[in-house]
Amino acid sequence: MISLKEELQQLEIAERCHFRNLTLFPLLRRTALAEPDYVLLEDAILHGVARITELSGGGSVPELRFENACEWPVLLLDGEELIGAKQNRVLNLTILAPPKHTLVIPVSCVEAGRWHMETPEFKLATHLMYSRARAARTAHVTESMRTSGACRSDQSALWDELALKAARVDAQSPTRAMSAMYERQALSVEGYARAFCWRERQAGVAFAVGGQVLGLDLLDHCTTARRVFSKLVRSDAMDALDAPQQRTDPADRLALEEFLAHLMNSPMFSQPAVGLGKDIRLSGSEVAGAALWAEDRYAHVCAFTTNGNSVTHRLRTRMNRPSHRVRDAGE
Repeated sequence: MISLKEELQQLEIAERCHFRNLTLFPLLRRTALAEPDYVLLEDAILHGVARITELSGGGSVPELRFENACEWPVLLLDGEELIGAKQNRVLNLTILAPPKHTLVIPVSCVEAGRWHMETPEFKLATHLMYSRARAARTAHVTESMRTSGACRSDQSALWDELALKAARVDAQSPTRAMSAMYERQALSVEGYARAFCWRERQAGVAFAVGGQVLGLDLLDHCTTARRVFSKLVRSDAMDALDAPQQRTDPADRLALEEFLAHLMNSPMFSQPAVGLGKDIRLSGSEVAGAALWAEDRYAHVCAFTTNGNSVTHRLRTRMNRPSHRVRDAGE
């Protein structure tokens, strides 16, 4: 197993792309990994070889049942929103579910005002949870894992965060559903989504709003990154829409390098993952993050700024620098 620091140092930061107040930095793999042998959750559900349901007839807010009838492992990503059943949830961490296996998966509720069955099974949203909520929830889950071994969030704090966010983006919902924010702001969100595109060798993306780096997601393979790219951008867009909307200058590359340095030097611990592999947790003074090591690779790494301030410690990384130019995505 290589360290997370070694993993990040093998990447290249490509030419940044900017639209309005959102900057994306493509993260490229210098050496391609073998094609993954897993199936994405979206595909497994679409083809009827996996399903997610309530744990029982009575349900359990922080847990769901995942059934994998597939011949291959299924990858479930941290922050994916599940729509339906008794209430909408998001995945608390990334999971590589073994083939022909049933798991209890840890989730958080993102629909505080509903507890009745709408559909027996969940469907996937076209976005992930926005990064500000993911940051807080990731930190909560990490602390829960550290103290009790359970993969639980602070549900009350998350509901408070979602309520404040909904008010700021004018997306009140009778059931206080996070999905209502994306529905209410659909035109604006899609405007951001159309402004950015995946590029060759891209395995991940770091993003900044108003010049401040807020987080990153890194996948093991470019194919996976291409498939989830639009979901990531829509989630980043929700953070961008909750900030001043005037056009801003692109984020400085140095800010990303400082964020990465904090990430690579953050305290870490690991425990057996839900499913296959090891779950690695990061908890520093400036960042919160997690990574899944499975099948001899980092299947997913996510990390977020936690305190709303720019990273202040300037530490140099060894990441390659193919370009300093800015490609403007236009209006």
